[in-house]
Order: sequence, then C-alpha cells, then structure tokens
Amino acid sequence: MLHPAPAKTLTHQLADRFAERIRDRLLAPGTRLPSVRQCAAQQGVSPSTVVAAYDQLLAHGLVEARRNRGFFVRDLAQNAAPALAASARTATDSIATGDIAEARRQSAPISAATLMRGMFSGDRDGKPQPGMGVLPPDWLDNDFMASALRRASAGAGLRDATVRYGDPQGDAELRRVLSARLARQGIEAAPSQIVTTVGATQALDIVSRTLLKPGDTVMVEEPGWSVEFARLAALGMRMLPVPRGPQGPDLDVMARHCEARAGTRDAPRLFVSVSVLHNPTGYCLGPASAHRLLQLAQQHDFHIVEDDTYHHLAAEHATRLAQLDGLARTVYVSGFAKILAPAWRVGFLAAPPALVEPLLDTKLLATLTTPTLLERALAQVIDQGQLRRHAERVRTRLDTARSRSVKLALQHGCTFAAEPAGLFGWVDTGVDTDQLALRLLDDGYLLAPGALFHATRQPSTLMRINFACTQDVAFWRAFARSRDELAAPIRA
Repeated sequence: MLHPAPAKTLTHQLADRFAERIRDRLLAPGTRLPSVRQCAAQQGVSPSTVVAAYDQLLAHGLVEARRNRGFFVRDLAQNAAPALAASARTATDSIATGDIAEARRQSAPISAATLMRGMFSGDRDGKPQPGMGVLPPDWLDNDFMASALRRASAGAGLRDATVRYGDPQGDAELRRVLSARLARQGIEAAPSQIVTTVGATQALDIVSRTLLKPGDTVMVEEPGWSVEFARLAALGMRMLPVPRGPQGPDLDVMARHCEARAGTRDAPRLFVSVSVLHNPTGYCLGPASAHRLLQLAQQHDFHIVEDDTYHHLAAEHATRLAQLDGLARTVYVSGFAKILAPAWRVGFLAAPPALVEPLLDTKLLATLTTPTLLERALAQVIDQGQLRRHAERVRTRLDTARSRSVKLALQHGCTFAAEPAGLFGWVDTGVDTDQLALRLLDDGYLLAPGALFHATRQPSTLMRINFACTQDVAFWRAFARSRDELAAPIRA
C-alpha cells in the first residue's frame, strides 16, 4: 500500500516504484502491468492516480500502451524514443474500453537473472528476501577472514601476489589443502587434479565450455537450478529434463533418453547434478541410485558434473558420485560463497587427469588466473579449522531457522512437496506462484516461483523458500493475504 508523504505525491511514489522494478529488471520486458483497477485496489489509491503514474512511465519510455490490451514494460535495450502524444492517445483509448481492467498480467517477471540481480541489490526496505539463494550477510560475518588476509599479505606476500599473475591452475597451497579436505570426504583428488575458479558458477561454465559445443544435448534435473538452465540455454545447449526424486534422478527416464538417442548426434554428452541438498528440493542422492547412475554414464559414454555447492551445510557422510567413481567420469565442483565469503569468489573443480589440461585451457581463455592473495588466505582458514568450526555454527543456526520457518509455513496453509532439509524448502502454495510473486513485490518481497525451476517454463503452485530468510511472521502474513486474494476467484 502507498501512503501520503509530504515530499512525494502518491502518483510519483507509484511511478517511482514501477520505474525501479523495471530498471532493476524485476519486471521483465513484455510484462503487462496490473490493470488500472487492479493497481488502484492493491495500492489503496484512486484510478486517476494510477493513470497519472502510468502516464509518467510512458513519458519516460519505460512502458508502452497497447490498444485494448493495457500497459507493457518496454525493452530498455531498445532506446527508440516513444512518440509521447501517440502513446498518450493509446493509453486513453485502452482505459476507455475497460478491457484493461479485466486483463491479467502476462509474461512472468521473476527470472533467473532477476533473482541474481536481487541477490546483489541487498534487502528491499530492510526485509529478508524469501527467494534468495544465499545466507544473510550477518550469518557469514566473522573476524578470522580478515586476519587470514593480513597474514597472507605480510612481508613480501602482498607484493608477490600483486606484481605477477598467479598459477593458472590455482594457488598450490590451496590446492593441497583442498585435496586433503576432499580425501576426508572419501574423494581422491591429487592437487594436480584441482583447478581453482572464480566461484563454483565459473567452474560449471568451464566444464560446459570444455566438454560441449552449441547444439549438444545435456541432461538436467527437474526441478533444478534456474541459473544453470539459463546458462546452458545461453550457450546453445539442448536440455533433456530428468525428474528428480528423493533418492536421485529418475533413472528410467534417463535410460530412455540415452537409448532413444544412442549412436546419434543428439546422444547426451553431460548430466548436471546436485547430489547433496539438491536445489530446490533439499533431496540427497541415495547410494543405490548413485551406483546405477554411474553405470548408465559408463554404458552411454557421458560425463557427470556434480555440483556440491551446499557441501558445508550437509553431513560429511552424504553420498557423492565423485567418491564412488574416483573421478573417472565425474567432474566435482564446489565453492565457498554459500558459507564464507561470497565476494571473494573462490571456487574449484576436481577432474579426471585427462580433462585437467583442457579445462585449464578454458579457464585461461576466460580469466587467465584467479586471485592468489585470496586463495592463500582461504587456504589458511581451511587448514587451521576455522572454516569447519564456522560451518558447524551456521548449520546449528540453520537448523533452528528451518524449524521456525516450517512451522510458520504450515500455520499459513502451505504444504511441503519435499521433506525440509538444508537451506531451501520446496513449498506448495495452492496458487500460481508467478502471479503470487508479482503481488508480493508490492509488499517488498522477492519470491522464487516454481516455474523458474523447470527447464521449460510452466505454471506452478510451488515456490522455493530460503529458511534463513523466512522466519519473519510479517512475510507470512503478506503471503497469506496475497495468496487468498488469488485463490478467491478460483473458489468463486
């Protein structure tokens, strides 16, 4: 709801709110704005205030009016100046028909890129954001990272890490420490098999660019990580969804994908998997499924990239493919952004020996090297046990947050489509979460609607919540109000 303020009229407040969302791409090009009547009811203002605000957006070239259809977000990449008089006439005609009052919003606004932008924009009005994929900054705050950085910079350390490029494969000490850490998980990877990267996201990108070419077929888990779908699509890959269940991917579906395309150009080349604390369901891979999956990979000659981004939030004994196949067909990927230092952007991959040089070549073409000083500081934090103790504290805090968030979700009429675990909950709301996400933007909350987690977008009543960011009863009250408003026409 908007409220009168001496510094700004309601019209300016409403226009500014939409303008900010459009510029931040929270409302994507082609998105239909709420009808005048809808918007007036949602914001508690008169229709004339909404018309005036939309006229301001028209004047600034942020939206366009389509006769008898309503107002739509313009593509800001196309900077053609609008003919203001024509736009105004079209707007007047649209409003006069009354058709816009009945029109529903089109084009889902919450995309993978939107979530990423939201992650970097900070809290909206100081509110925790339920759709975010990261822990709140205060959960990650610590003193030992700064101390490690000072030690790494001491003496000639700063100069040595500044005046020359580092080892393209990554700091030798960090790779040694990572090798020892992986061994404790049962994953045998020599330092020579490890390549550091600019976060786990770049590691995934390096694997894709090395093993695939545009038009190749990749099997992906569904539901799955929306950013990975967007990244693979941008690289020109063809995705084959494989349903993800509590024990792992649906191996019968995977086998049919492989058998139907065996011996052809369309045979799958790669399978992308989050084995442990899968995003968004929280599922963990079972041993029997892992063994059969590796057999399929051997039989049909495809590689697996295992994304273990949530390693620090999971039990050490969880089943991992890289552990079972000894990095024969699996490339293991992980990082530290989810637990320690997002801005440091330190990730890594561990690969079969034959793939290390090709993967390193791809890294060199993308970034040359990675920041030596940060890698040396991180090596100290791991080697001295500070990361382990920090992760234990975070897991304890997350357990408490999860318990509270689950209780609030159930109290407000939600059900869980998967047993709550890890950082995320996979929640059934009973209404279209694309539409729900649009409404909750008005209350300052960014959701992760279920449609995002499908390789081919489709309507969904599910949403992913971040347990660390959904402990506030104010969010759940806003959620229930918007959910009930959407459900009312259905019940009628």
